[in-house]
Amino acid sequence: MNLTSQHADPNSNLLFANFNQDYTSLAVGTKNGYRLFSLSAVDKLEQIYENVDSSDICIVERLFSSSLVAIVSLSAPRKLKVCHFKKGTEICNYSYSNTILAVRLNRKRLIVALEESLYIHNIRDMKVLHTIRDTPPNPEGLCALSVNGDNCYLAYPGSNQVGEVQIFDTENLHAVTMIPAHDSPLAALAFDPSGTKIATASEKGTVIRVYIIPEGTKLFEFRRGVKRCVSIGCLTFSADSLFLCASSNTETVHIFKLETPKESGGAASTRPTEEPSGWMGYLGKALMTPASYLPTQVTDVLSQGRAFAQVKLPFSGLKNVCALATLPKPRVLIAAADGYLYMYNLDPSDGGDCTLLKQHRLDGQQDPNMPVSQSESTRDGEGAESGYPSNSQPCSESPLPTFADVTQKTPPSRSPSRTTEEEGLGSLKTASSHPSAEDLLSQAVDYPHDPPATGLNTLRLDDDNEFPPMIHHTDPS
Repeated sequence: MNLTSQHADPNSNLLFANFNQDYTSLAVGTKNGYRLFSLSAVDKLEQIYENVDSSDICIVERLFSSSLVAIVSLSAPRKLKVCHFKKGTEICNYSYSNTILAVRLNRKRLIVALEESLYIHNIRDMKVLHTIRDTPPNPEGLCALSVNGDNCYLAYPGSNQVGEVQIFDTENLHAVTMIPAHDSPLAALAFDPSGTKIATASEKGTVIRVYIIPEGTKLFEFRRGVKRCVSIGCLTFSADSLFLCASSNTETVHIFKLETPKESGGAASTRPTEEPSGWMGYLGKALMTPASYLPTQVTDVLSQGRAFAQVKLPFSGLKNVCALATLPKPRVLIAAADGYLYMYNLDPSDGGDCTLLKQHRLDGQQDPNMPVSQSESTRDGEGAESGYPSNSQPCSESPLPTFADVTQKTPPSRSPSRTTEEEGLGSLKTASSHPSAEDLLSQAVDYPHDPPATGLNTLRLDDDNEFPPMIHHTDPS
């Protein structure tokens, strides 16, 4: 959720908010820096990191539960910085020919979206593997990247006139398919955790469709409403791909259940059924087969699924981003432009109206429900390297280096525009006595060959040696 293109709540200094790939963490960009939170319980929101040495952070994306973050600021909107946040050090940075509108991450790829191009980086060394140029104008940077490494697909609008979805294989670097999803331009896209389904919504905002990837076959169609057209800002699947959440600029968040009607089996299903007789029998048969007498548009509406559950927000008209998480029960999480994170209960059996359980302040304002804790650092096995003791405060004897401290030790880098013009593609500045940017990035995505749930928490940059920022520039022109 990037708020730089609209007027945010005047009482909040929030500029950006987004959940990580498995909804275990929330990243927040503000006018004063950025903050990272751990999402493990409803009654408390643990702040695991706060950076106050930067300003006007409009994009901050974290790679799962690792120390790797990608950030963009309003002061340098064409420059992407990849950082080790627990050390306060910058690994590398790239400059582009235009404003960065969105950044997407998984364990293999990093995607940078500009208005008319997409850059595909190898996350192990940040080299540009491929550039998709001359895309239709995409002023919001709308795109989606599958978090599954085996189905490493990228989705982006194929038109700014109709709702075409282009699917691109970022591992093998070729186009896969084009899905004619909607008659109106696209407004939201989201892959499920397996990368085998994609949900789409158009600017009209009344119908949400789910397609099978890579075939592009329509699997589900849900109707959000018929009374009014809305702007759907976020789509997200649950971890088991059974639920789909859609939030918009209205006060209602819809949760749909992705299940097909069960077919009855056994011997009884093979017996021929008796034809009903009389007028009542004829009427009942006609009502059960509406396609025989109703227009196609009407039968399409009747066949569309309705919301399984709903959330009623205490506001409308504010941009927000949603997630379906387990804390430890199913919850609906809404991070909104008013600077709050709202947590709602979700009944996976009966659905219905979701109950508000808790709300937490995100933008640095004083809130008694927001303790600062480093429990996630300890859980990830990084407490020692980050310099944090078991309590919530940094150790005074060996404080965590900040961006400002690191900057003072290194020469200032050139401006994005001069760098783009003078450096050329792929020039890398490194000190031979320090680890290379490629080595550091490779460590960030290496994880043991154990179940994914365990592997997520072992992702880390575990080099304990002090290293200066590595400057890696690309000329995207």
